[in-house]
Formats: sequence, C-alpha cells, structure tokens
Amino acid sequence: MSIRNSRLTGFDRLPLDERWKVLAAAAGLDPSDLAELADESPLPLASATRRTENAIGLHVLPLGIGLNFVVNDRPVLVPMVTEEPSVIAAASNAARLALAGGGFRAGADPPVMTAQVQLCDVADPDAACARLRAATAEIVAAVDRAAPGMVGRGGGARGIEVRRLQAPLGRCFVVVHLYVDVGNAMGANAVNAIAEACAPLLAAIAGGRAHLRILSNLADHRLARASVAIPTDALATGSLTGAQVVAGVEDASLFAEADPWRATTHNKGIMNGIDAVALATGNDWRALEAGAHAFAAHGGSYGPLATWRRTDTGLAGRIELPVAVGTVGATVEGNPRTQLALRLLGGPDARELAAIVAAVGLAQNLGALRALATDGIQRGHMARHARAVALAAGAPPAQVEAIATALLRTGEVKVERARALLDEADS
Repeated sequence: MSIRNSRLTGFDRLPLDERWKVLAAAAGLDPSDLAELADESPLPLASATRRTENAIGLHVLPLGIGLNFVVNDRPVLVPMVTEEPSVIAAASNAARLALAGGGFRAGADPPVMTAQVQLCDVADPDAACARLRAATAEIVAAVDRAAPGMVGRGGGARGIEVRRLQAPLGRCFVVVHLYVDVGNAMGANAVNAIAEACAPLLAAIAGGRAHLRILSNLADHRLARASVAIPTDALATGSLTGAQVVAGVEDASLFAEADPWRATTHNKGIMNGIDAVALATGNDWRALEAGAHAFAAHGGSYGPLATWRRTDTGLAGRIELPVAVGTVGATVEGNPRTQLALRLLGGPDARELAAIVAAVGLAQNLGALRALATDGIQRGHMARHARAVALAAGAPPAQVEAIATALLRTGEVKVERARALLDEADS
C-alpha cells in the first residue's frame, strides 16, 4: 500500500471522527480499519489472559500518528504508541522541517541476529578457538539444519565468530557467535533455538561445557541509519535566524559528544520516538533500548546515537544504531492494531521498518535539540502536559482547553490546581 500524503495540515485540530476520515483518504484505509480504530477494547480479556502471566485486565495507551514524514522519497504515516503528547508533536514538527531538504534518507543492514554460546571449563582456550574456526563450515551447516524453514525463506547462517573471553575471578570462557539472517522476524526465539541446538556440537569441538545459549541484544550486525539535510532558512523561528538555530543545534550535539551525562538524555529523547513506533508495530522496545545504549558505549565511552553539523547550506544530521524489528510473528500477527499499524506504514518488510524507525529517531532528536536551542524544552511540553493534567483532574472534553490555558496562566500545572479551577467553573 502506498501512502499518498503524510502532510495532513490541521490534523491535530480535527475531532476524532474527522481524523479517521482524513486518515482513510490519505492511507487508503477501508471500513474495517476504521472500525478497528473505533473499537475501545481491541484485545478481548480472554485473549489477554493467554498473552501474559497472571493477567488481571488491560492497560491502554494512546495510538497517534507521526505526520509529515518522507523517507527515501516516500510519504510515510508513522503510528506511535505513547502517553506523552509532546513526543508525536516534536517528531511531526521535525519531519515538517525536514521536508525542506527532501525528507530523510534511510537504510538498514540485512536482518542478521547474533546467537551466543558460552563454553566453560575449556582446558586450552586458544587451541579450542582454533578448532572452532577450522570447523566453520560444519558449524554453519548445523545452524542451517536447526532452522530449515528460515533457510527456505532465504535466511539462515551468515557465519560465525569465536572469542577468547577473559572474565573476572581469573576465569576464561570461549564464546561463539552464530550470525543468522532471520528474514522479516525480529528473530529472538529463532536464534535462541539455534543456539541451543548447536551448543552440543560447539562444546564437543572445544572440549568444554556449553553454558549460556541465547541471543545478544547488541545487534551490531543489524544496524539502521538515517540522515537529513535542512536548509538554513527552514530552521528560523520567530525570535532566531536560521543560522542561529543551526549553530545552537550543533553546539547541543557537541555537548552530547563530549559528555556522557548529556549524551544519556540526548539518546533518551531519540528512544522516545523509536519506542513509540516499536510499541505500535508489536516490536520489543526493551530489546531496542538495551541494544541502542550498549551501541552508544561501543567505543569505550558513552556517546550520542545522532550527531549534527552545520554545512554551507544548513544543518546535517545522522543517526546509526541497532534496530532489530520484525514484521511477522505471533506478536505482530495476533494483534489487529499491530497489523493496522503496519498497513499505515505501507506494509514494510523488516529492513524498511528499521529504516523508518531510524528516521523517526533522528526526527525526535532534531525536535528536542531545536527546542532546547531556542525556547527551551518546557514551553511546548508544558502546553501539552497541561491538557493531560486537566483530563486527570476530571475535566470534561469541552472544558479541557480552558482549564489547560488557566493552568498555564497561573504557572501551577498540577492536578490539585486543575480540580480547584473546575470547582470554580462549576460554582
């Protein structure tokens, strides 16, 4: 499915039923898709009890749409699940700015995951490593035998790596990495099964005992990257020139590159957007978080996943990080909302989805840095937070905007204050 337009002007000001109509026209949704969006209980309780342990009910989060995205010249409507409204607003605004430079360029490596097998009690680790490397062809064949269906779909073994690992307490392990192309799956269950199936062979070759057999969430053979170039004039605000904004964003990037305390928050903002897309598409946001932060420290110190530089024509940004996401599997195929989210994205395969995820992360970072370098992060954030506070205080929909405005005017954006304002309005 090809999205005709991601620039839905005024979408945030429309009532919900009108948003559905606009979305249907832009994304080619059919009546069943709209019915799915209107369903206030998309996951039956009977199904929920089989999806998690000790289930007692449902916990619902809002599904929103990131607008204005163009990735590799293709308009993209980005489904995002988050309770924080400023996340989607910031990503959409940054994507709008990126349109002036033609949108985002993005790509992803083949979906190769890493299975690790830890070998203990190896008498001669160096000799064991040599024997394992010499047996590469035998090990690769064993990987493919463990996953014939995956091989039939074009995936399977893509090589091995053998490491002699010196550990604390004077211990030494031999660790084997099995690299596996998992196709359109995230692949965790598949590579875990492969690690367990191949462990006896690896132990026999090494002359040791197989211990841990599990994937690594540092998916550094499955990186995604995105870039964007925005003309100077497109970045101007009401109070700052485009050149001032460019300089401010670059200085913010350099701060993160020099300081791990700042880099941590810099990357947290990136993951705000990435996690929201992962949740919407049924992917493991916890694995993405672990891999991203480990990758941020892969050079020996913790640094930013995205960087920005001024150019002769404006501002250039780039991001690279592990993105292990899938578009098939029980989690995806068993949830109608997840299937709808993938249709909204145009039915991407795993690599295309990873590229979109990287573009969203870069947009999220631009939105945050531009806000920090201009008006500060609180201005836009608090305006939307005030609406959430008004709702939490029990404001009916017709009064939310008025209560939120009053909260901002008083400077006390708290539930207790909102309740007091509601009482005053009712008296």
